[in-house]
Amino acid sequence: MTPMNKQYRLAARPVGTPKDSDWSFTTEEIPTAAEGEVVVRVHYVSLDPAMRGWMNDAKSYIPPVGLGEVMRAGTVGEVIASKNPAFAVGDHVTGYHGVQQYGVSDGRDLVKVDPKLAPLESYLGGLGMPGLTAYFGLTDVGAVKEGDTVLVSGAAGAVGSMVGQIARIKGARAVGIAGGADKCRYVTEELGFDACVDYKADSFPQDLKAPLKSGVDVYFDNVGGDILDIALARLNRHARVVICGAISQYNNTTPVQGPANYLNLLVQHARMEGFVVFDYVRQYEEGTRQLATWYAEGKLKLKEHVDTGIENFPATFLKLFSGGNFGKLVLKVSED
Repeated sequence: MTPMNKQYRLAARPVGTPKDSDWSFTTEEIPTAAEGEVVVRVHYVSLDPAMRGWMNDAKSYIPPVGLGEVMRAGTVGEVIASKNPAFAVGDHVTGYHGVQQYGVSDGRDLVKVDPKLAPLESYLGGLGMPGLTAYFGLTDVGAVKEGDTVLVSGAAGAVGSMVGQIARIKGARAVGIAGGADKCRYVTEELGFDACVDYKADSFPQDLKAPLKSGVDVYFDNVGGDILDIALARLNRHARVVICGAISQYNNTTPVQGPANYLNLLVQHARMEGFVVFDYVRQYEEGTRQLATWYAEGKLKLKEHVDTGIENFPATFLKLFSGGNFGKLVLKVSED
């Protein structure tokens, strides 16, 4: 049987939580390379909360995925055909080939990676977009400095886990917020955070008091909603609030919940700023080099949650919103 390219395409704009019928599962022939192009066999697809926003027909920092288009996603794979002198067959590359097994590119969106330095899936996690998001969000937007107290929500997730580790490298205290005792133990015992508080506990707001006695200098927000409000109430003077994401709000069918405690920004002369990692595309090489150095020195620990089978994409993607993943969520789509 001739190998085919299995794909997921966007079939409908979701209302609330996406469902299986919002995508269509299709197959087509494996693409070929025109002059200047390469064909990449995708091994792993990155599953990220931002993908939910890309499914909406709304103005944003990046155009939405069009109906009928392959679902946009970060990928890592191997070049299997090349008519581009910058890439050779056998090169491993990251890019944005989407939820499919094979993609074609003119090379401008591809970055070579070395599977001898780290597992391929790590280049979609701590050494990829989530790591870069944490790095630039904390060091540039958050302007972290030695002695700061950094609070981060989603602390066991792909971005949050890196934020806390980078904070510690920079000489700051790292306090995490995560869902469940197991994730909190991982954040403190494995990643080295100074403390972690379980937001699922009934005593959550009270539990934050002890590790935040000296207040919050940098709050790195990945979840929005009530947790953002609680963090705003604990800001120090000249604190920086980094708005990276709001996963608690992405599937809302009602208006997004905004912060009620925003006036504390005024009282504390603090600032709140949003960003996306694409703002730093010209600095990716710098950021990747620094992350890789810290990883090689044993200062960063990476954790990926890998599910297998492109047919499982919808169910695996929804783990992002139920807390079903532990670490960076990745889908293995190659069949070898």
